[in-house]
Amino acid sequence: MTYIAKPRLHHPTLTTNKVGYTRRDYEGRISTLCAGCGHDSISAAVIQACWELDIEPHRVAKLSGIGCSSKTPDYFLGASHGFNTVHGRMPSALTGANLANRDLLYLGVSGDGDSASIGLGQFANAMRRGVRMCYIVENNGVYGLTKGQFSATADRGSKSKKGVINSDSPVDLVALALQLGATYVARSFSGDKAQLVPLIKGAMAHGGAAFIDVISPCVTFNNHSGSTKSYDYVRQHNDAVSRIDFITPRSEITTSYAPGEVVDVQQHDGTTLRLRKLHADYDPTDRYAAMSYMQTHQARGEVVTGLLYVDPLATDLHTALNTSDTPLNTMRADILCPGTPALEKINASLR
Repeated sequence: MTYIAKPRLHHPTLTTNKVGYTRRDYEGRISTLCAGCGHDSISAAVIQACWELDIEPHRVAKLSGIGCSSKTPDYFLGASHGFNTVHGRMPSALTGANLANRDLLYLGVSGDGDSASIGLGQFANAMRRGVRMCYIVENNGVYGLTKGQFSATADRGSKSKKGVINSDSPVDLVALALQLGATYVARSFSGDKAQLVPLIKGAMAHGGAAFIDVISPCVTFNNHSGSTKSYDYVRQHNDAVSRIDFITPRSEITTSYAPGEVVDVQQHDGTTLRLRKLHADYDPTDRYAAMSYMQTHQARGEVVTGLLYVDPLATDLHTALNTSDTPLNTMRADILCPGTPALEKINASLR
């Protein structure tokens, strides 16, 4: 496969962020996905979010599995660390990297086939362990690389491009993330950049396991009448629970006031998620209410989007394991392997 790199030259008048980078510095190679693919819109949202967050690209580690979605990290953050794992195994590779170097920001990119089928066990354990990361699933309901078969997230009763009706119950990754203990759970739509960018910013700054399910229509195999993952269907059935702004502590706070309640959720690093409730009865800090709300509206055929749940006091795997504040990859061998006497003492304590 031939890859086309973008020119390195930048126009001298391009706006830079607080760390001296232009938006172009957060881009990657030219996409080889189908024109109009929702995944490219997600890539653009990641680029915008990281630029607005003033993140230095070398501080990000992006990992993916196999599938159309897992190709996309090549299309953003070209100067970041990257690792493309085998099918469904991104979460365990990310967990190992996170334990070795807690100083990096971890971005996991996966798809509905990669996370909801072969990688479902990996997804579940990453959520329940509270691995600090922004985990994005680019969800189109089909296996796009193998000619559009239904994936595990395809809704029962949805129709394939060839007219086949799906008779299987779907795997709802958002419901699983909520049940398994993820502390930041959201759903969005690739065609809604105004909603998706602040959701990614909030997830990148969150102190625990952050999961975003992004419905991303496949223009080749799943964007027709009868599909519940098409552009038209999501636009017609979208039920946004909130509008979200992301505010950094070092920036001037500016906002516009909209009807309804405004809730500020302070993140662990001092950033603020500002939610304007579009539904007065919705509480994004109540995990079980969020699950009930989603199931109720899903039964009506509605796609609930927005920040569905957030725990502002989230902890991560390093806190649970009481690991060293010093990244393990910077420690000497004699510290990491203290010798036989220390091992015998540990073994004796377990008898």
